[in-house]
Amino acid sequence: MEYKAKYITEDIKLSCYEDKFFKSDISFECHMLIWFISGETKIVQADATYLFKKGDIFLIPRNQLATIINYPLDGQPHKTVVMHLTTKRLKDFYHLLNIKPTIQRSQKIHRFNNHPLLESCLASLIPYFEMRELPENIAFLKITEAISILRAIDSEIDHVLANFEEPGKIDLAAYMEKNFMFNLPLEKFGYLTGRSLTTFKRDFSKIFKITPQRWLTQKRLELAHYLFVEKRTKPIEVCYEVGFENLSHFSYAFKKQFGYAPSELLTKRDAEAGTL
Repeated sequence: MEYKAKYITEDIKLSCYEDKFFKSDISFECHMLIWFISGETKIVQADATYLFKKGDIFLIPRNQLATIINYPLDGQPHKTVVMHLTTKRLKDFYHLLNIKPTIQRSQKIHRFNNHPLLESCLASLIPYFEMRELPENIAFLKITEAISILRAIDSEIDHVLANFEEPGKIDLAAYMEKNFMFNLPLEKFGYLTGRSLTTFKRDFSKIFKITPQRWLTQKRLELAHYLFVEKRTKPIEVCYEVGFENLSHFSYAFKKQFGYAPSELLTKRDAEAGTL
């Protein structure tokens, strides 16, 4: 896979994937404003799935778990302009405004289609990528312009952008049951549930009576089995959707758990379907 990124500041980049696809389970530390130039992205969260293509503009809130799969499309690479809306930038923007956001533990991805004001703002960055540099004062103005446009076109966006709280201690069992398919380090699960790694492991063992690693593997394989049988999903899609990184490891773990490989289950499923 060939990945290229041109940064004109540490918070603004042109991102390009030219190979078949790229997949990552991630939780961003800052809000991400993204404008699609070409390609396609599928974003899977615990309770929603999104598909974005050329011309789309969307905002991914910080600290929200997601599986992101980037594809080239129609012979064109996956190419986007990405603007990081960091907590520092947003605090500077909001410090004179009397905004009291409603705290929302789970935040959806905000999509703006090809809104002309946002598109104009982000498209104006393209010439700077050829220069490979954007003066700091212009970067500040561009990010400020983007935030101002977001506030003008989305009346709810202040509840996202002006919320500077870090994750607090939350119901661990409920959170893990909802988000087990995301392949993140245990330290990240701990942070997102308001715990240190040591406290996360201790609380997890008290609740589930098993180690986090074993529990996560079992839950992901159970979901995979369901997707094969009930949803008729393809093995490669199941592998990535349930949190495994490669198909061979997934197939090995699946057979160890159930006693038969995914291919055997699919053959049996298709044979039974043919007799109906």
